[in-house]
Amino acid sequence: MKAISNTLLILALFLLPACKTDNRQPEPAPAETSTNRTDYHSHAQPTLAVTNHLSLNLKVDFEKQVLSGYARFDIDHQGAEEIVLDARNLQIERVTTGVGEEETEVEYRLSEPNPLLGSGLHIPLAPETAIITVYYSTSPGGADAVDWLEPQQTADKQYPFLFTQGQAILTRTWIPCQDSPGIRITYDATIEAPSELMAVMSAANPQKNDESGLYHFEMKQAIPPYLIALAVGRLEFKPIGDRTGVYAEPSVVGKAAYEFADMEKMLVAAEALYGPYLWDRYDVIVLPPSFPFGGMENPRLTFATPTIIAGDRSLTALIAHELAHSWSGNLVTNATWDDFWLNEGFTVYFERRIMEAVYGKSYADMLAQLGYQDLEADVADLGPESADTHLKLHLKGRDPDDGMTDIAYEKGAFFLTLLEEKAGRENFDRFLKQYFKAHQFQTLTTGEFVEYLNENLIDKYQLDVNIDEWIYGPGIPDNIPLPKSGRFSQVDAQVTALLAGSAPQALETGEWTTHEWLHFIRHLPTDMNPEKMKGIDQAFNFSRSGNSEILAAWFELAIGNGYASQIRPQIEAFLVRVGRRKFLTPLYRAYKENGQLETAKEIYEKARPNYHAVSRNTMDKLLEMGS
Repeated sequence: MKAISNTLLILALFLLPACKTDNRQPEPAPAETSTNRTDYHSHAQPTLAVTNHLSLNLKVDFEKQVLSGYARFDIDHQGAEEIVLDARNLQIERVTTGVGEEETEVEYRLSEPNPLLGSGLHIPLAPETAIITVYYSTSPGGADAVDWLEPQQTADKQYPFLFTQGQAILTRTWIPCQDSPGIRITYDATIEAPSELMAVMSAANPQKNDESGLYHFEMKQAIPPYLIALAVGRLEFKPIGDRTGVYAEPSVVGKAAYEFADMEKMLVAAEALYGPYLWDRYDVIVLPPSFPFGGMENPRLTFATPTIIAGDRSLTALIAHELAHSWSGNLVTNATWDDFWLNEGFTVYFERRIMEAVYGKSYADMLAQLGYQDLEADVADLGPESADTHLKLHLKGRDPDDGMTDIAYEKGAFFLTLLEEKAGRENFDRFLKQYFKAHQFQTLTTGEFVEYLNENLIDKYQLDVNIDEWIYGPGIPDNIPLPKSGRFSQVDAQVTALLAGSAPQALETGEWTTHEWLHFIRHLPTDMNPEKMKGIDQAFNFSRSGNSEILAAWFELAIGNGYASQIRPQIEAFLVRVGRRKFLTPLYRAYKENGQLETAKEIYEKARPNYHAVSRNTMDKLLEMGS
């Protein structure tokens, strides 16, 4: 029997509560304490027994749309009677336990499935048990983490494709595991794929196709299970710098390499700010359009949407964001999904510092002002007094996806900007660099962060900061550091000229970037008549733009202003092609709020098969499908 590890000691504060999924309203939040690490979204009981290494062996079957094989875990415990894993919609064939090479089949128990959390997989242990192995397969249509794509859903339309998306609690739909962000494990994997396809993971990766179809992976740094990721497709790799490169389908890889040409510069800038990059390589894979997010910070291999390929390198702040996660989120991880802002607020702040270092302050100021606009919109949508506008959330009984709003991202980032202003940039950078080093490969609660913040910044420099209002209070605090952009002031002048009667063609827009165009569209009147909209569209060709950010902003305005019927083919084509939830939600909601729910449903019925489960679940609720 192995001695109990530091991981188990760190996790000894977890408890297993009962969970409900039928009430989506927040329950009254318990008093915040730095020691509360209760994860309401996992069946695991790591106080008793905890996993610390995974050996995964899976075969990819595109015809059946199934992954099958086994997950073998090294575990730590002190005489526990059982270990509990999370499993949802998995077909468990058998379970064994053992010491060394010896395996003994045991009787396991699956608890009554919870619609959101799945089942607890209870595996009996003997005092000497050091290894458990679960032989299983995924369920066709039941593995919400896995998107199986037909060839026509890919860029090159020749081969099938699959990718996984584990955040927040979907890894349990393709790997039985202790699916909590507060539990970190190392892993190795063997993946058997069709010979013409390449497999890549959030681990050390191949750079060429292996005709044997067998791929071996290793992730030596401990990560939470939501960051275990797999993609299989007809892929090519192009290097960008010594430590950076891009994977994509053959017709996309060249465009992606051009678009992400500054990745190595971003990595160097990030290290200069907050310390060494500790994951060896930083690569990006561009996935098919159904990927539900802009990017996912899977260690060593960011999963990215093709919607950031605009042809002019104008949307690469997303790459800076996912790179920043290599420190905030991957290196130092939120202990529970109630603490999600510790991942995302830090990352948005860090992203903007990277962009400032590479492209200048005026560029970063535009990003900050757009972010503030997003924050205002989210607070208005949720309600200024809503508990969901707190940084520290209370998501018990709810899908943690509910907490993935701009509150965590933007309110969190502006809180850190306030701390920077109060302490001075030099002092704050020193604090953050120390924070990342002190907590590397660890998890943190909000309470633990507040204690660290007070001791190492607030008290040290005798700062006056309304921490409780920012973290535990609703809405936007009055002392938010409002961003100002001189470049946006020039855009505002052009909006004023347009509304005063100037022809669209007469506006001074020649040097505008995507960000200036977004600011322009966002500040057009919400009651503009369709003919005026048509004239602007003809002048700037918004409806046929190759830039997804501009398309989404313009289409949302068009739906609200009654212009959507004139450009429905373009809106429908966009919604069918793109699965990124950031774009889908505002557009379907705009249809719904403007009395066009049936139109939204007509489009959605065509588009839904192309969406990942994360996006489908959100749109089903938004559009009242099945109700």
